[in-house]
Amino acid sequence: MTPIIDVCNIRKSFGGLTVIDDCSVRIAEGSITGMIGPNGAGKSTLFNIIAGSLAPDSGEVLLDGEPITSLPAHLRFHKGLLRTFQIAHEFSHLTALENLMMVPPAQEGERLFSNWLRPGRVRREEAEVRRRAQEVLDFIGLTRVRNEPAGNLSGGQKKLLELGRTMMTEARVVLLDEIAAGVNRTLLGDLIGNIERLNREMGYTFLVIEHDMDMIARLCDPVIVLAEGRVMLEGPIEEVQSHPEVIEAYFGAQSA
Repeated sequence: MTPIIDVCNIRKSFGGLTVIDDCSVRIAEGSITGMIGPNGAGKSTLFNIIAGSLAPDSGEVLLDGEPITSLPAHLRFHKGLLRTFQIAHEFSHLTALENLMMVPPAQEGERLFSNWLRPGRVRREEAEVRRRAQEVLDFIGLTRVRNEPAGNLSGGQKKLLELGRTMMTEARVVLLDEIAAGVNRTLLGDLIGNIERLNREMGYTFLVIEHDMDMIARLCDPVIVLAEGRVMLEGPIEEVQSHPEVIEAYFGAQSA
């Protein structure tokens, strides 16, 4: 399949310690790709390099064939590359609905000039953004908390809201960082279902970093295994789980 994200020969060191060592990864367009590995394997560092919050020492990141290595995270956002966080970053005093309405960039109401001279245009755009936000809340199953301050939501509801925020943009690739962390099993099922629907119905490509192996097994194909800053293996979860080196490097390390 055609790669939408191409990570080419990335290296990253911190204080003389090499965390990512000549690592190359290709994320196929339309896939839900999982990334696993033992603690210290370099997953979070590579994730942050792809997201644009960390610069590599060398190597290149391409989005749909276009180099984006030097682009900051907010410009990658405008190109459709988004991320969620292990700890949700909601606007706690705004309602769930308002959190979604904050996402679309360059809204007319953000311009003082437009509020003075184009109030009708501002109202129409705001009504459309509100309508879209309500549709997203319906999609992710949070309609009943639409007027609840986001800070009052449960951990799982906040993760759903973060996923909903990606739907308020022209998202193409969504990087999911430990989205299962702190989520009860019922809401985790909702999260997985929504990710699958976004992939199937809206064409989202996902890269998932996750320690919950049940979630990886249910959701991801292929799965990339990192160890010591390099790709050890890539393939279906059945192959990954049965590979002797992976059992030693990852599953053995987890049970030690």
